[in-house]
Amino acid sequence: MPFRDIAGHEQVNSLIARAALRKTLPPSLIFAGPSGVGKRMAAVALAQLVNCQGPAGEDACGECAPCRRIARGVHADVLILEPGETGAIKIEQIREAIERSAYRPFEGRRRVVIIDDAEQIVLAAQDALLKTLEEPPPGTTFVLVSAVPETLVPTIRSRCQRLRFGRLSPADVAAVLMRAHAFSETDAHAAAAFSDGSVGRALEGATEEFVEARDAALRLLEALAQSPPPARRIIGASGLPGAGRSKADRDALAQSLRALSSILRDLGILGARTGHDSLANADFRQKLDGLLRSYGHDRVLRAFAAVDEALEALDRNASPKIVADWLAFQI
Repeated sequence: MPFRDIAGHEQVNSLIARAALRKTLPPSLIFAGPSGVGKRMAAVALAQLVNCQGPAGEDACGECAPCRRIARGVHADVLILEPGETGAIKIEQIREAIERSAYRPFEGRRRVVIIDDAEQIVLAAQDALLKTLEEPPPGTTFVLVSAVPETLVPTIRSRCQRLRFGRLSPADVAAVLMRAHAFSETDAHAAAAFSDGSVGRALEGATEEFVEARDAALRLLEALAQSPPPARRIIGASGLPGAGRSKADRDALAQSLRALSSILRDLGILGARTGHDSLANADFRQKLDGLLRSYGHDRVLRAFAAVDEALEALDRNASPKIVADWLAFQI
């Protein structure tokens, strides 16, 4: 997958591509950032770019024979290491990569060694890798991909240039889910709203529960829009999933509140008339526009703060029913 097909990270991907084309890219790199945001894909895109045989440009063509082989993981000069069944990257894997990197590239212009989940390299293997990173073989680039690079030994971190990949926007996550994982628009936006900027986290979640929590949060805001009397507020709160009394209710209500927070954030964005592309619940746009008549800037801020207080109360084991009822009087 060339850089242009990776969701988000435009600035860091452009920096990597320009440095590779100018031959100023450091030979040892750490791609750091949250899990599931595209760090490994960026490493593969780099391998394609430096070995592409297509028309010269600012990105790999993605269509030539080397690009296709790299995408399939069968290119002789692109080695991808990842944890085995034990969850660790063992010294034998690192030694093989070191041995292969000592030779000139077999068919490409540059050999690329990608170590995914690099924080799982066992200590002895990190020691074995250190000398190679200190004196990288000509024609080889090492890319260590890690969500927690701080667990690598300091000497390895000091030999590698670190590039930071941030969380994706909800819109980017939703786009990936629809394009690459056949999510419907509703399911994609619901999962993206709970993903914390990670496609991997969105794929791990229970999408039906996300959809239910988000729909219930929207219904609550609609029910409270005109500041109804107390009895109507209590009825509105009872529609939130998890507004009961058990541990399962507490977890379900917390998910509902996170959905509510996401929608309130979008109302704040729409009210400010800026950054509409960053909406977490873009498929609710028409309904959100309707809510703006009732939820001005000050009310959105108060409601947002109340949701935070409600989540903290749940963390302190407060009754979900009491928390839901209290929140209905704060919005």
